[in-house]
Amino acid sequence: MPSNFPMKLPDTAPMPHAALAPPEESSTMIEVENLDFYYGQARALHEINISIPANKVTAFIGPSGCGKSTLLRCFNRMNDLVDIARIGKGRVRIHGIDIYDPDVDVISLRRQVGMVFQKSNPFPKSIYENITYGLEIQGISDRKRLDEVVEKSLRGAALWDEVKDRLHTSGLGLSGGQQQRLCIARAIAVEPSIILMDEPCSALDPIATSKVEELIQQLKGKYTIVIVTHNMQQAGRCSDNTAFFYLGKLIEFAKTEKIFTNPSQRQTEDYITGRFG
Repeated sequence: MPSNFPMKLPDTAPMPHAALAPPEESSTMIEVENLDFYYGQARALHEINISIPANKVTAFIGPSGCGKSTLLRCFNRMNDLVDIARIGKGRVRIHGIDIYDPDVDVISLRRQVGMVFQKSNPFPKSIYENITYGLEIQGISDRKRLDEVVEKSLRGAALWDEVKDRLHTSGLGLSGGQQQRLCIARAIAVEPSIILMDEPCSALDPIATSKVEELIQQLKGKYTIVIVTHNMQQAGRCSDNTAFFYLGKLIEFAKTEKIFTNPSQRQTEDYITGRFG
């Protein structure tokens, strides 16, 4: 086991037979095996098995409190920040590496597994400084390189044309949708392999939501994206694969089209058709 998490993940990895995965996928990025997760004595996740394919968009859907965000935060160990949170058993692997191994460097892991939150959270700094922050704490100070990364990241987040003339003004002065795309640009500036999105559009208006959804489609060719959403239509529009959770259990995981048109489980059908949730 390496002492540090790899600075760049390989593009492909073998898929374990134990993990539930959509058919016809030849590679995976995130593997979860028999994962139990607890907040204190309360069991939040029950024996989760799932393989999330590389360079696809995977949506997590299900009613509030079903474990979607808890599982998402397991992928970059954000749950480590909660005192009473713990893994009971099981493993989470990213490209075959158990990310909960004591020798894994969590800071290196989080560089490779970026996160965009429900509420946009730009730093109280300029647009330029928001993008360069992650690089500067790595000790990168070359202005030419920083300039290149800022432009590349903002273009990648479909924001460059809107802000290129005000890079040194506060990121807090942007609209809500622009702030969320700035947070996405900040996430991709450090060149992660995975981007986690926890309800990234829930606070946005329909036009801003549409722009973020278009951006997700553009980014998936380069990144593995996992999105938690309560918006069924959004899951249908954005994702290649969808996982349905209920009461801390993974009920079904399949191609998004199948989940929405011909689910295998009655619980999934009931949720999709609005009978509960």
